[in-house]
Amino acid sequence: MKPEAILITGVAKRVGLHLAQTFLERGTTVIGTYRTERPALKELKRAGAELHRCDFYDQAQVDSLCTAISAKHSSLRAIIHNASDWLAEGGPLPAKEIMWRMMQVHAGVPYQLNLALEPLLLAGSYAHADIIHIGDYVSSRGSSKHIAYAASKAAQDNLTLSFSARLAPRVKVNSIAPALVIFTEDDDEAYRQKARSKSLMQREGGVEELQHAVDYLMNSSYVTGRILPMDGGRHIKAA
Repeated sequence: MKPEAILITGVAKRVGLHLAQTFLERGTTVIGTYRTERPALKELKRAGAELHRCDFYDQAQVDSLCTAISAKHSSLRAIIHNASDWLAEGGPLPAKEIMWRMMQVHAGVPYQLNLALEPLLLAGSYAHADIIHIGDYVSSRGSSKHIAYAASKAAQDNLTLSFSARLAPRVKVNSIAPALVIFTEDDDEAYRQKARSKSLMQREGGVEELQHAVDYLMNSSYVTGRILPMDGGRHIKAA
């Protein structure tokens, strides 16, 4: 039997890389996208991942990605929308460019991929297929420093609601809304302590916790149209 195929966007680092590595270890066919070449991509290729370089800010590249996947694959078990960008107001880009970029990567491209690849999600012999949007805790709270980012993640949550209604019952569509998953190498200890203190659990969630959330949603036969919080109780701490 041909292995299940899963599309994961943004596999070059962090959460996307962990998801891709985990599914490859399970024998799943992983189709991954990336924008920038990084050392970890060579390891994914050696492990058998099918990788597509695609700048989501270039519509021609997005169109080519949809065409390439549709031409090569007859079905998809899941799409995991992980690709992201994080632009703050007040930088070198004008406000309209920041908003366009945030909406494009978090809502525009997922919208297009969901529609273009819908036939592949419906074509499989699985009990069900899945679309999972990796969202953000700020989508329900807003952010004074990342206004466009928070708005675009809220738009992504709304895609979850709309596509769950469109694709039920064959395809389940859900979001995961994490707060702090993992730190970057540039985060100093003072920042880390401040970030950890915002949740009841007093720590970062970790990529393994997000993998558990993905597995839960994919293994469920009933949960759809939901936004799954992964915030360590931050909503209670903030109350």
